[in-house]
Amino acid sequence: METAQLTKPKEKKDKEFLTINGTDYIELYVGNAKQAAHYYKTAFGFQSVAYAGLETGLKDRTSYVLRQGKITLVLTTPLHSNSEIGEHIKKHGDGVKVIAFWVDDAESAYIETRKRGATSAFTPIVEKDSFGEVRRAGIHAYGETLHVFVERKNYKGTFLPRFVKWDSEYQPTDTGLLYVDHCVGNVELGAMNKWANFYENVLGFTNLITFDDKDISTEYTALMSKVMANGNGRIKFPINEPARGKKKSQVEEYLDFYEGAGCQHIAVATDNIIHTVSEMRKRGIEFLHVPGNYYDTVTERVGKIKEDLSVLKGLGIMVDRDEEGYLLQIFTKPVEDRPTLFFEIIQRAGAKSFGKGNFQALFESIEAEQAKRGTL
Repeated sequence: METAQLTKPKEKKDKEFLTINGTDYIELYVGNAKQAAHYYKTAFGFQSVAYAGLETGLKDRTSYVLRQGKITLVLTTPLHSNSEIGEHIKKHGDGVKVIAFWVDDAESAYIETRKRGATSAFTPIVEKDSFGEVRRAGIHAYGETLHVFVERKNYKGTFLPRFVKWDSEYQPTDTGLLYVDHCVGNVELGAMNKWANFYENVLGFTNLITFDDKDISTEYTALMSKVMANGNGRIKFPINEPARGKKKSQVEEYLDFYEGAGCQHIAVATDNIIHTVSEMRKRGIEFLHVPGNYYDTVTERVGKIKEDLSVLKGLGIMVDRDEEGYLLQIFTKPVEDRPTLFFEIIQRAGAKSFGKGNFQALFESIEAEQAKRGTL
């Protein structure tokens, strides 16, 4: 059963040591940032924002910044194979490297998290240009993922210093994406509690919900998950680990092909999922197929909703309800050749949960894709 497991409030000084205003940006290391940027613009409706590369003084990398609503993606590619970025891509393929937090004081965030056990990725730095200054600092999370604290209250530029505005004649219309709802991390067997404790003790998050292998399982595979959330609820990180099953779970498949722990999927919110998914399908995004009989019991399970169920069925959008309301969600297939990173599109109509009632159908859909790949 889905249960909220909220920890006891800590002393005020601990509870308030780190205020995160939201997700500042998500940076992906990719093999070809120029082509990846075209894909995310065309298929997802992101807009060109900023660019950094040889022309702006960078000698080792090129980055393209895209934005839609409050979602900022940074796509970074190495200019040489003998580099940290090149080695990351060689091992993991395209994937999420940085989940950055927008904070009021980056240095304080770094110092306080280091006091509580965080491993430093880089010490606080100040980056300046004619638009002002940005302060950043970084710590390590699961796998090779980094969390970067970004303080930009004294900056008026497009993105960061050393980036220039990216003017592009090609600006496809957006698809209605608004903000990052949550990011899911996959970790090794036995590591879920370690990383849940990291988010609680180091970053001040609480364990919002816990799912065990009875909640998330089919005849063949299972996983366990803890959802960690910060104080204002703007940052939510489900942490998954595999559970014992007859066959290889989606988490194990991810860990095999990503060659370690990492961000499995990014959930992005919309307030009109029918429009968003319809647009994405037109633009070539492939979504998981939902078993046809799934919709036979939706009405009795979730009750009345505003949307036309026949339209949802035609698009493959799933529905679930909790005590606060209902939600609509759908999952893309992996967005690259390795079966690793994918996206979730979600619309919340009051619901605060994560679609527990859809887990069975979702897992069956994922297992069907794994069977095609020969990795189940």
